[in-house]
Parts: sequence; C-alpha cells; structure tokens
Amino acid sequence: MPRDQLSNELRAKCEQLLALLGSFENCAIAFSGGLDSGVLAAAAHQALGDRAVAVTATSPSMPEGELDEARRLAKQIGIRHEVIATHELDDPNYRTNTPLRCYHCRKIVLAEIQQLAARLGLAVMLDGANRDDQADYRPGSRAAKEAGVRSPLAECNLDKEELRRLAAHWGLPVWNKPSSPCLSSRIAYGQAIMLERLAMVDTAERFLREHGFVQVRVRYHEGELARIEVPRDQMARLLDVPLRDELAARLKTLGFAFVTLDLEGFRSGSLNAVLSDEDLETGGSLA
Repeated sequence: MPRDQLSNELRAKCEQLLALLGSFENCAIAFSGGLDSGVLAAAAHQALGDRAVAVTATSPSMPEGELDEARRLAKQIGIRHEVIATHELDDPNYRTNTPLRCYHCRKIVLAEIQQLAARLGLAVMLDGANRDDQADYRPGSRAAKEAGVRSPLAECNLDKEELRRLAAHWGLPVWNKPSSPCLSSRIAYGQAIMLERLAMVDTAERFLREHGFVQVRVRYHEGELARIEVPRDQMARLLDVPLRDELAARLKTLGFAFVTLDLEGFRSGSLNAVLSDEDLETGGSLA
C-alpha cells in the first residue's frame, strides 16, 4: 500500500484521534506490536510525546518473534517501551480453557499493566480495540471495560482497513501485518492450556510461515489433532508432494497424532463456531 494522501474522512478521524489522545494527561498503552496497537502508539506519541508509554505483556502464549517485532516498532515510533512478564498460566480459570479464557487472561494482564502504570504515574490505560472488534466474540473486552480501559480507535470509529491506510501513511511496517493473536487462541475450548501444546502450535505455524504461508493457523483439537487453516487459493500448494509429506512428518515429531487441512480455509476465530448463544451473550462485549 503506497503512502497516498488520506481521504478527507480518514483525515478527520485521525485529527479526532489525536485530539482525544491529547486530552489525556498521560497514558499507558497495551502494546502487542501489531497493527492496532501500533497505530495507537504512534498517534499517542504524536499527541503526548514522552507522556505516552507502550507496555508489552509477555508470556508463553506469545508467538516467537513477536516481542522482537514489538521492540523494533516501538523504537521506530520513538515511544517509551516497557516489557512485563505475566503469569496467566498460573490461573486455573485460564488453563481450563473455557469460552471465558480470554476474559480471565485479559483481567490478569490488565492488572499487571495497571500496577506498572501506577508506579509510573500514568492515569489512563488504553487498548487498540477498533470498530470492527465490536462485531466479534471478544470476552476480553469485558475485562477491559471492568478495568476502565479506553479504546480510542473504536471511540473514533476507525476500522481495520482505515488503520492499515493510516499505518501506511505514517510509514509503519505493520500496515500489512497479519493478525497474530495469542497461541492459546489456537487451542480448542475444553482442551487444557499447557506449555507443550503452545510450543507445538507455535513451532508448527513457524514451519508453515518458513514455507511461504503468511496467513496460517494450526488449531489444536482433542486427540492431538492439528487442523490447519490456510487461504483457499494456497491449499493446492500445501497438498503438493513433497511439502505435504514433510509437513505431516514435522508436525508428528512435534507431538501431533493427526494432521488435517480445513477445507473452509483460513478464518479468524473459527474455534468460536462451537459456541452457543448463551456463551456469546455471557462472554462477549458488554457494549
């Protein structure tokens, strides 16, 4: 995406975002280093300078390489960057992996960020939720609301495509970065979150990315089954010999007993397809 001129509508939203951020005395930003939090951090740094601090929470559920990318992005933006270790795996509510897993995780992570913010004298905590997130099943948003977290991107009605355009305009390398949610989101509900399972998924996805599959998910299901999602137009290449055989052999060395390809292709949040209406009502956004 070239650094083209922003549309009048997007320029107005950007000005609204900068004005909103500038109204805060200071802030702590939950910063994963992805598109959403990257744009938010860049905007906050423009509006507040040294009074904005990006905070990255690390745990075994973070895909390998993501922390390094977050550090590079924070350095490019020029924002102060703090890294904290969180321990959600110590919480049995998280490990049992119910549909409310993200709620319990977010609650733990935000509490850790709040403690750091208090030590640094930061009054407002922000996250990168945008307009598109409001239509998805995101129990973590409930925890964010309970913690008093503000979501300036959503408040300014910015959607994912607009964030990509804004990131490209500002020269941020994450403008075309695929989403990279935590590794626990690959574990089917009801299957316990365990270090070895997170490592299996992470290594399997890195193997596929090394072979040119940018958008990919390896889902862990009961019976040590791997369900692989890639875009439909890339399925034929995945099934070509010898890659198909090499992939199956590699995943079995990691501990998977069965290796399958999802014929519906890549789609974010596919594990949520099993959730009932009650799950969606009790676990989703309270907005």
